[in-house]
Amino acid sequence: MRPKNLEMENAIRTVALQIIAEEGLENLSMQKLAKAVNISPRTIYIKYENKEDLLIKLFIDEVLGAYEKATLEDFDPNAEFAEGVEKLWSNVFNYLKNNKHAFALIQYGKSSPLLNKAYKDQGIRQGDHFKPVHQFLKRHVQKGTINDFPIDVYRALLFSPLLDLVTEYFDHQERSKQIITKAVLAACCQAVIKGMLK
Repeated sequence: MRPKNLEMENAIRTVALQIIAEEGLENLSMQKLAKAVNISPRTIYIKYENKEDLLIKLFIDEVLGAYEKATLEDFDPNAEFAEGVEKLWSNVFNYLKNNKHAFALIQYGKSSPLLNKAYKDQGIRQGDHFKPVHQFLKRHVQKGTINDFPIDVYRALLFSPLLDLVTEYFDHQERSKQIITKAVLAACCQAVIKGMLK
């Protein structure tokens, strides 16, 4: 890619992420993005088929690696179950509350059938990311700490409640009182841990 094209590509992505963080994913349009970057919408469509294609590529290229790195920071796959889950929850919550654009793209990716297609197109297989988490869960299955479920079930059990709590956190930023405190988060985490233990 030529330097000028690379600059334009970076500008498109940076502005798209900024719009998502400040105005919400629903307010991102190709026309608004083109205007903000000061280019023709046609120029964006050369690189991206449509808004969905842009969002999936942003998730894979701009969010997935940073999200994985933040999730795994100081995480020990050999930890006791409660300790490991507490660390994962703390890492994920702290990353997402400080990266609203990433949260929006993760939520979009969860509901988009295009994500699986994008993973196939890019050669990303299940297990390529978050390997230490998979190892942690597998070890606790072998120890008899937790039931043996497919990885997608674990993802739902461990992270869906947390993502809903992040939604509440952002909703309550606009209100007079924040209900998602450290104490509430810790109590919810304990409830999830308790529910998963054999």
